[in-house]
Amino acid sequence: MAEKCLALIERGIPFVVEKPLGTSLDELSAVRQAAEAAGVPATVPLVQRGGPTEQWLAKAGRPTYQRTSFIAGPPARYLDNANPWMLDPVKAGGGCLANLGPHFVDLFLRGTGETVARVDSRLSSALHNQAVEDHASLIITTPEGREAIVEVGYAFPGSPLKRYCSFTSVGEAGFASVDSDGTATFTALDGTTEVDKINVDSDPLYAPFVRSVARTLDDGFLGLTTLAQLEDVMRPIWQAYDNQHGGREHV
Repeated sequence: MAEKCLALIERGIPFVVEKPLGTSLDELSAVRQAAEAAGVPATVPLVQRGGPTEQWLAKAGRPTYQRTSFIAGPPARYLDNANPWMLDPVKAGGGCLANLGPHFVDLFLRGTGETVARVDSRLSSALHNQAVEDHASLIITTPEGREAIVEVGYAFPGSPLKRYCSFTSVGEAGFASVDSDGTATFTALDGTTEVDKINVDSDPLYAPFVRSVARTLDDGFLGLTTLAQLEDVMRPIWQAYDNQHGGREHV
């Protein structure tokens, strides 16, 4: 991915690139620096931004404690979809954490307004015994002690339901939660509770993103995710892989 991005930058072509962009933080940083130096706009589909889940969790205010669980279908779906490279850590960089985790690390960093965080992590491939992890848990802590638990996985059975997900966020305004069926509740500090139903399927979020790309192309993707923001999101994720492997292979 990084190689293709650098080729586009060399030609001065604005581009959209999927996370994680490369297989290390160094690759991402090199692309970000090259794009900035050349003045080539680039953006990333972190499509949970501005979506129903983020909007609902924002009711609680700036997160003090946040929790995300997002468990997608099994790794075999990538074989069925003719994308076997997604299960090759050399080509994909990792498994469910690199693929799914950025969305939810981003939700927390955006909510807190922080760009730096410490991470503790556990990764496992025990369920499907693939070369990439099928389950990952992160505890992300900001310098002032705000905390998020992010759980992602390729551990849901192949099913029309697609996935399991749930979210909670605690802030100065109260407690917000979203369940897998879209049931959303917010309990304010005075004890009153609001209940609604939202769409938690992430697939419909891509079309609005594409329209935003078209709308902002002449403005350099103004207001959309930047490569610098993706770098902040990926830093704790690559750190989790490094911690797992006992080295610094993703630096």
